[in-house]
Amino acid sequence: MRKYELMTIFPIEEEKCKAGLESLKATMGEFGVEIEKEEPFGDRDLCYEVKRQNRGRYILFNIKVNPAKIADLDQRFKLNDNLLKYMFVKIDE
Repeated sequence: MRKYELMTIFPIEEEKCKAGLESLKATMGEFGVEIEKEEPFGDRDLCYEVKRQNRGRYILFNIKVNPAKIADLDQRFKLNDNLLKYMFVKIDE
């Protein structure tokens, strides 16, 4: 298991954000991802329009996951309509 930071951006509408977050956590649970920390960063303006949204709700996750499963997680996250953007960053120990 390797440590990563996962930065996510959801729509600011409460129901879309909640649905996207639940779907994201369910997907991570399927792949055996351990969520160490979840830190909301609040609502912010986006640099450019994403899926017709100008603002997004940022949430940072510190996770542990098998590196071989990152590509599979990436494919599943692309199917989540309520997840505007996301990025995995490997944490060096």
